[in-house]
This record gives sequence, structure tokens and C-alpha cells, in this order.
Amino acid sequence: MKIILLLLTLLTAPVTLLAQDFEFGQYKLDEMEMTRYAKDTSAHAVVLHEFGKTWLSSGDRIPLIHEYHAKIKIFDSQAFNQGTIEIPVYKADNDRFDVVSDIVAVTYYKDDNGLVQKAELDPKKIFTVHQNKYLDIVKFTFPNLCKGCVIEYKYHLEMPRIWTFKTWEFQADIPKVYSEYEAHLPAVYNYNVSLRGPLKLTKNTADLEKDCFSPGGGVKCDCSKMNFIMADVPAFIPEEYMTAPKNFISAIYFELSDYTDLNTGGKIKVAKEWKDVDYDMKHDDGFGGQIKRSSLMKERTQSVIAGKTDEMEKAKAIYDFVKKNYKWDGFYGWRSDDGIKKALNNHSGSVAEVNLTLIAALNAAGINTEAVLLSTREHGVVNKLYPVETDFNYVVAKANIGGQSYLLDATDPLLPFGLLPMRCMNDQGRVMSMDKPSYWIDLAASQKKSRTYALDLTLQDDGKIKGTMINYSTGYEALDKRAAIKKFNSVDEYVEDFDNKLKKIKILKSEVRNLDSLDKPLMEKYDIEIDAYKDLNNNRISFNPFFIDYITENPFKLQDRTYPIDRGALFDDRFMLTLHIPQQLMVESLPQEVGLTMPLNGGRFLVNYVKTDDGVQFSHVTQFNKSVYSTSEYPYLKEMFNKIIQAGTAEIIFKKK
Repeated sequence: MKIILLLLTLLTAPVTLLAQDFEFGQYKLDEMEMTRYAKDTSAHAVVLHEFGKTWLSSGDRIPLIHEYHAKIKIFDSQAFNQGTIEIPVYKADNDRFDVVSDIVAVTYYKDDNGLVQKAELDPKKIFTVHQNKYLDIVKFTFPNLCKGCVIEYKYHLEMPRIWTFKTWEFQADIPKVYSEYEAHLPAVYNYNVSLRGPLKLTKNTADLEKDCFSPGGGVKCDCSKMNFIMADVPAFIPEEYMTAPKNFISAIYFELSDYTDLNTGGKIKVAKEWKDVDYDMKHDDGFGGQIKRSSLMKERTQSVIAGKTDEMEKAKAIYDFVKKNYKWDGFYGWRSDDGIKKALNNHSGSVAEVNLTLIAALNAAGINTEAVLLSTREHGVVNKLYPVETDFNYVVAKANIGGQSYLLDATDPLLPFGLLPMRCMNDQGRVMSMDKPSYWIDLAASQKKSRTYALDLTLQDDGKIKGTMINYSTGYEALDKRAAIKKFNSVDEYVEDFDNKLKKIKILKSEVRNLDSLDKPLMEKYDIEIDAYKDLNNNRISFNPFFIDYITENPFKLQDRTYPIDRGALFDDRFMLTLHIPQQLMVESLPQEVGLTMPLNGGRFLVNYVKTDDGVQFSHVTQFNKSVYSTSEYPYLKEMFNKIIQAGTAEIIFKKK
């Protein structure tokens, strides 16, 4: 992630380009006639003009005010989703929450006679969707959406949070002709301002505003008026194997560093050092206070570890106990709002309540366990330039046993001991100990995503292929497969659904082992029948051995990718097939073998064919030996998938003797 710190300089001279909002309710003929965006002809829509403005209003409560205004050209129906606007409204508590007002929206379109018409949004069509206790969504859809229309909207937003100034994202899923952000920063508040992402600003100006802010009591102070402009902004195109898009989108971020106490004139530091964060968290009743409640957990876990003397046995028993008895309610977070005692009584709670319970229970059993704060893959990468507590949205346990550390998350009953869910595989976490300074730890996957197919099949005289298919899954593959099976009421229902999804393959008999033995490989064994040929009367017949999980589409389509390829874990896929053929047939030709290895042992793809006395043996191996690849390795990954797809079209040719 590229971060550029911007120095705020108050200029006494006027700037050469004064930013201002553009007039609402006006359209231009060239906008209506526009059929494509010349700088990205593949775009289905383009932002013609975008303007935002944020400032702190004068008064006792000092809310943060944000105004937004945008005009968008819709080229075709594939961009109609741009006509549905969602504005997040965050709620801290019953008294402090965001307020959206003054929403206006209009659609400009041509009627059947080619005349430009204007359709305004009915305020009654604006509604609020409740997401959870922390978030609502204010939502509306533009009227009269059609190909070639232009849509425009504005809104006013009040936020009670001055600590984090409004972030401005220049990039979106469609390109922008012009994007401009105006920030008014009072001199009594000192913000760290950073530009993140690969793009550079077209213009960055600063101007001095006299007596622009009054916090009350007749006191006034100056402001720095900052203008950030970016023109010809390309769309951000997400692709598979990536973390949160906000890690890579070009945007301006603000973080309050310190402010001046107008009563004393002294500076109050807001941006913390880790020693400050450590102290605050250890003494936070919702975090450190809950970890220290080992006595509460000791009486609840005595029977769980009774008779066990080995630390690992105790740890696994407590881990299983918490997973089985406390259900995750779906909420993230690193501190408990209601305390772990309430979660214990309700047998459910947030990530923090479940995993802080686990930490307290392990410590109560004499197992040295620390908390690890992290940010999930969808939440974004933690800013390491200075501590920002809101960068974290998750907490897990770090149990230290016999010189080894095991990261544990009790929110998913299917997680084996020592394996974190894939959502946690995101750069680094911060280990918070109750008796020593905090430190960083790599969040590397402890297991691969691994599967092995072993098939022994026989081509029958009637043209059908029969035999056994055994599938072994370990690590994240086993976790995903167990989750897929558990969605059904029974294993039989899962097998029936799997049977329906297989093309030309019929499952005759099935067996699933180790479904609930999480530390063992998940094994699926199937007796199968393939309706391969109507008969064997032809002189030659062809057989494609890539008939299970065959890749037909390359996930990498960009010319150049500006962000890393993050798979989260290593990958190992193996397929072995022994095919027996009738005596009247012989192998005439085999496809060419494949041996592709990425530079620096990044991965490999191998395909092997061997003639046998009664048929053929076929195998292929696909390995990705890194969890994260750099952008310079992108072409090699793309080529590897091209080879996989190409190899999957190969045919083995049999002929009559």
C-alpha cells in the first residue's frame, strides 16, 4: 500500500485554482450526446464531476459536516446499478449518530422525440435500511433510468466524530473525469493527512481562512482550506485473490494528531504511541478487564480439564468447550460492550466476547495466553505509521504451549485447533500482553488449502466407466468442505446435491469419514458411474481425464495489476487416475506432458501420462507455494492459469487392436 504524507501549509496568498461546488440541476448537451468515455471505452458509466466538502461547524457539539455532489453518465444497462445510491449512517449510541438530510436527485434523459427531460426523485422514495445496532443504510434509486441518461445527486451529512475526518476516495468501480475534495481544518486541530494508493494528485492547494471556526465562548480561530483534485481517474477493477479494495484505492485519509485546549492553551495529544495504547487497553473494562476475569472462567472449566495434566490436552479441551457452548452472533470487534459474563449467560456474543472468554479460560487453566488484535481481510490493512485503534476489528487468542504459539478463534465450531479462519489472514496482528509491551506478529496460515483425488476406474464393454473416487481434504479445503456439508440436514442430502452437480457422473454409493474429527483429513469415498460412450464400436474413441473441477476461466484478466495477489494460504491440489480399458482397446496416443514452474519456486503445474498394461495412469499437480505474490509475479500467475486451461482440453485416444 502506497502512502504519501502531505504537509499542511497555510498560505496567505490566494491559490491559483479556487475550488467550488458546481451548479446543481444543469445538464450539458455534450453530456447527453456522449456515447462512450474516450479514456476508457470499456466503461459502462463515468463520473463526469464529483465534489465533496467537509468542515467542523461552530458550536458546543462541534459536529463534522460533509456535503457530497456527483454527476454520472450512464452508457448502457450494465451500469444501472450506479443509479441506486447507498449512504452509510453510523451509530455510536442512542445520542450520537450520523444524520443525512437535503437529499436531492435528478435524472436527465431523452424522450421518444429526442428531447431532454428531467425526472426528480420523490422524497418519499428515500428509505432507511437497518443493518445492525451500529449501522443503517439510507437508500434511494433514481427515477427513469435508461441508456444514455445522466444522473445527479447531492446530500448533507452530519457526523458527531471529529477524531476521524471524512476520508475521500478518488477511485471507484467506474472512471471519473474529475474528482475534487475540499477540507476545512481549524488551526486548533492538527490532522495527519495521507494520500494512499498508486495515483498522484492533479492539484493540491492550501489557503488561509480567517476566523472561520468558533468552538464557543466567543473564541475564533483560523482554518486551513485544503483542496485535493484528481482528474482522469481510472476505475479500480477488483480481481480474485485480493484483500479489501480500500487498501489499494487512491484516497485521502485524515487522522487527528493533537488539538489545542482553548481554556489552557496547551496541546492535547490524540495520536498515540503503542505504550499509550497498551496502557489504555490493559485498563479498558471491555478488553483488559475481561481478560483478567479468569476467576469467572476457572469455576466453569474445572470439570472440562479434570484429570488432564498435559497443557495441550487442557488447551484443546477448553477450546472445544468454548466453541460448543458459545455461539458467535456475527458481530466483529476487539472489545466487549456487555462483558463476557453476559455472553456466558446467553451462550452467545461478538467475536470479542467469544474470544476474550477463550483467553480468560485458558489463563485460568494456567496456560499462558495473550490477545491478538487484527484487521480482517475485508476491513483493510492496519496503518503502522501510528497506532489507530479503529484499524482493528477482530481479536483472537495466542496460546503459548511448550515453546510454540497457537492462534485460536472459537467463533467457528468447525475450526481445528491452531487454524484461524481465512478472514483473519491479513498481514500482521498486534499481540497485547497483560505483563509486557505489545508487538507485531505475522498472520501466516498454519495450514495449506490442500486436496487429493484418487480414482480407480474401469471402462466397461457397454461404454460406461465405473469405479471409485476418493477425495482427501486438509487445512482450509477441509474447513470449506465441512462447512458445505454442514449446511445440509444430513450427509445424504449433501451427497444428493453433489450428485446433481456432477456432469455425466452418477454416485452409486458414498461414505464420508472424519466429518467431526477436525484434526484429521476429511475423506469422501464414492462409487461412481460415468455414462461415457453409447458403445465401443468406433475404431477410435477419445477420453478427457480433466472431468473433475476443471478450470475453464482464467481469474486474472487485467493487463497490469497494481495490487498484490493474496491467496491467504498455500495451495496444493493433486489428481491421480488409473483407468483400465477392455482387452479390445489399446492406447493410440497420449497428450503432451506439462511441466511448468514459476520463478523463485512460486508454484508449479505438472501433468503426467503413463501407459500401463491394461490402460493408462494420469496425474496432475497444481501448487501455489506463496500466500502473497507481488505485482511483478502477476504475468507468471496468469500464464500458469493459461497452461492449466489449455492442458484441460487434451484428449487421450484409444483405438481397437
